[in-house]
Amino acid sequence: MPAPGPTAVLPLRPLTVGELIDSAVLLLRDHARVLIPVALVLAGLEQLLLHPLRLVAEVTPPAYLPRLDGLPAYWFLLAVGAGCEAVVVALLGNLSARAAGTVLLAPGTRARRLLHPAGARLPVTVLAALLAGALMFVASLVMPLWLVGFALLGGVAPAIVLDRTGPFRALWRSATLALRTSGRGAAVRLLGYLVWWLLRIGLAVGAVTGLTSIGLLAPDWQLPVALAVWALVNSIAYPALACLDAVVHLEARIRTEGLDIAVSRAGRTGAPLLGTPDGTRILGLPDGTPVPGPPDRLPVPGPGRQTAGRR
Repeated sequence: MPAPGPTAVLPLRPLTVGELIDSAVLLLRDHARVLIPVALVLAGLEQLLLHPLRLVAEVTPPAYLPRLDGLPAYWFLLAVGAGCEAVVVALLGNLSARAAGTVLLAPGTRARRLLHPAGARLPVTVLAALLAGALMFVASLVMPLWLVGFALLGGVAPAIVLDRTGPFRALWRSATLALRTSGRGAAVRLLGYLVWWLLRIGLAVGAVTGLTSIGLLAPDWQLPVALAVWALVNSIAYPALACLDAVVHLEARIRTEGLDIAVSRAGRTGAPLLGTPDGTRILGLPDGTPVPGPPDRLPVPGPGRQTAGRR
């Protein structure tokens, strides 16, 4: 288990799969006051967009199971839902990637600082999110390709925010990092989605069904309550997935590009943190920004004090 403190979120070393998931949860916990309200707004808009399509597909809440005579409409509903998920997670990925950058280099930064537009690259993120959503919609029309699309597009927002790429290059950058080390990043993202999908189904369906079964939810209220419950559940699941994307992106760079060495060197020399192999900025900091020492290096203790070594 990671040690308590800032290093528990993003240690400067390769992580196990369990540590990646833990780090994503810790990143969400530390920035929940910003991520969850934004996610709730986006998840609510998603539910409103999907509602007319659910009426056409004739599915009923809370599980929205398909009808055998309405599979084409239901398939289209799933494709639109997959595209919406990709857009929402990518937009939240802008915030989670910025949160990961501040945790790595400037621990103690207030979470509400993420709402400041400076350096956020919001127009580029919106364009990339729409591109990712369109790709996911098309891939979902051919169901096996949905797995490929979801696995490869998780790093789009982190590539824009942390690597300062453009929207089209961010798609390529995301897929490239996801496929490194035998597709480790892609597999972790699919695992994270599976975990949160099971939790979402259990919480949303269980809550609405439970309230109905004990007589606390009238049939006329089942639809609006189901929409609200799904929005609430997704307001936690979507930022959790976005945080996992940011953590996986940075860990892949540590594992394959020596990001930890670059951060350590910048911390020792006080130089600006620059220089991915292709010359882009490493963590989206403005040129000339001084970088603090590596977060997982303890300061050298004075005489008579115990020294804590790294394992």
